[in-house]
Amino acid sequence: TINYRLGPLGFLYFGAEPGGSDTEPGNYWLTDQIAALHWVRDNIAAFGGDPSNITIAGQSGGAFSAAALATHPQSSALFQRAILQSPPLGLRIRTRTESQEITANYLDTVGAKDLDELREVPWTSLIEACDEMFRRSARWGYWPLAFEPVIDDVNLARDPVDLVLDDAALDIDVLIGWTKDEANFAFALNPMYADTTREQVLARAAESFGDKAAEVYAAYEARRPGATPLQVLMDLISDELFIAPDIKVAQGRAARGRPVWAYSFDYTTPAYNGRLAAAHCLDLPFVFDNFDNWSHAPLVDGIAPPAQQALSTAMHQAWISFIRTGNPQHAELPTWERYTEEGAEIMRFDIVSTTAEGPRGIVTDKV
Repeated sequence: TINYRLGPLGFLYFGAEPGGSDTEPGNYWLTDQIAALHWVRDNIAAFGGDPSNITIAGQSGGAFSAAALATHPQSSALFQRAILQSPPLGLRIRTRTESQEITANYLDTVGAKDLDELREVPWTSLIEACDEMFRRSARWGYWPLAFEPVIDDVNLARDPVDLVLDDAALDIDVLIGWTKDEANFAFALNPMYADTTREQVLARAAESFGDKAAEVYAAYEARRPGATPLQVLMDLISDELFIAPDIKVAQGRAARGRPVWAYSFDYTTPAYNGRLAAAHCLDLPFVFDNFDNWSHAPLVDGIAPPAQQALSTAMHQAWISFIRTGNPQHAELPTWERYTEEGAEIMRFDIVSTTAEGPRGIVTDKV
């Protein structure tokens, strides 16, 4: 793993200072990662590694990073494969103007009038201010994010969901997937959403689908008979932020004949009486096969050892196989073909893993 700047240290954007150019760099989180990749290329052989056989992998924000790295002109030649676990590719990347507004809001939060004053603030105070930024940026029915990447036209020129389909990224082997119930992680246990009503969800759906909101709501209800308004909301957010744009990447690469494998993590955790279902982050202990390190995490409470072992073996070995060969297939899995236009195959990871054709009926014509 690598260290890189997070929160305000990595994501604030200040634009041009007096006398600077119209286009100033931002996205320091990304330039830190590129520096790390250069170090790996230059030094990994001394540790027994092969600089011509490098895979980058990330989950959630880390998966977004992997997509951004795959498209960056300085970094795309530094690795050969990318694993994108739950990349939030439905995230709308901020413009320079929007990002400077976020920075102004942050300056107000910490009580600094400009960058010079901000540089005098202790880093602990910079981090403490993040709670207030989350509060100020919160919108009902949206995944909470206080700081976001910026299209700065230097380090990030376009949305990674577009770039990963073009240019140098086309030569990279890609494994991409999601959890079946991504949004449950942020919403299922949140008391703010405990009494979610149909009217609230319809209003939220209208922000994305306009006068088709009622039709979209009905389609989600039909897909999950007996769904509560909160379940409809979580399915909508899961599709909009994660699943639909991730499938778009798989479909786009398949249409160009480029290597891509797709998966869905479908296992439901028994924690919290199953309310989290197959939530965001639940795949991590299975991918790394390191449940001993997760004993403190309520997310995995109640998962029986046989389920741990069966699913960990399936996923952990698939990731290792992909890293070594560019193909996730291994002996413990059913046949898993590349995602192509002719056969849009998805591996569904569960206690018994199976393959299925095509996406799971995404109810949107927007994403």
